[in-house]
Amino acid sequence: MPSRPDAVIVTPAVLRGWRLPAPGSDKEDRGRTVIAAGSARNPGAVLLAAEAAIRAGAGKLQVATVASLAPHVAIALPEALVVPLPERDGDISPATADDIAELAASASALLLGPGALDPGRCAELVAAVVPRVGCPVVLDAGALAVLGRDPGVIGHLGGRAVLTPNRKELAIAAGVDREKAEARTAELTVSLAADAGATVTCGGPETWTAAPDGRLWCDQTGGAGLAVSGSGDVLAGIVTGLLARGADPAQAAVWASQLHGRAGDRLAASVGRIGYLAREIPAEVPRVLAEIEI
Repeated sequence: MPSRPDAVIVTPAVLRGWRLPAPGSDKEDRGRTVIAAGSARNPGAVLLAAEAAIRAGAGKLQVATVASLAPHVAIALPEALVVPLPERDGDISPATADDIAELAASASALLLGPGALDPGRCAELVAAVVPRVGCPVVLDAGALAVLGRDPGVIGHLGGRAVLTPNRKELAIAAGVDREKAEARTAELTVSLAADAGATVTCGGPETWTAAPDGRLWCDQTGGAGLAVSGSGDVLAGIVTGLLARGADPAQAAVWASQLHGRAGDRLAASVGRIGYLAREIPAEVPRVLAEIEI
């Protein structure tokens, strides 16, 4: 049982009482997703996040990534419109903020951060983009560094942001060591959500999700197999896809934690408790969605 008695344990029954918006009959009904991510040395992150978003039901997918990677992403993701961006030392250059903001102007959800090499450079980019964006925003990995530079950068979104730190990133945000973050994940997730005015979801042996108003959920699905390179990118992509479909931030994060965890459970049963790959997780998401939504 979770260490916080005020937490809602996430189950399919809980989610059936909190239905996702109806998908509609047209791709425009499920929103336009923009994912600005990836780097020359970490091409997999953007692929994992982008596929996860569309597997979660996003209708239209646009990917903005470094120019050296863009042709490869376009081949690997024929479903996506891929926009090449100038790069600095392998990362998306902060000078591309205008291009990303223009893409996001018509977006239903924007994801920033997966695959960035330099958190400081990523924070510079995020600080230039997010104040000009009105759609829901997901900050993952290196993008979270912006909160140390400008804690109010997402304030204008009025709670329409989701932060997806791992426990190391949660520790940095809270100013504590990794051991304390692991022991106090629920408490620190609630604190960061309140301070940032955003929904926060942080995985581990249990996944904790906190809304800025203090609501707290605990997801106990998944297992050791999800502790693998790229798994966090998949989770961030699922959150983004659900936001694009019209889910509110807390709903998107809670549903995403269950979809991610139960997809891991399915792979643990068919492949093994550990040893399955992050790139295998997205394909399981539609099946888990169908099982929950029955």
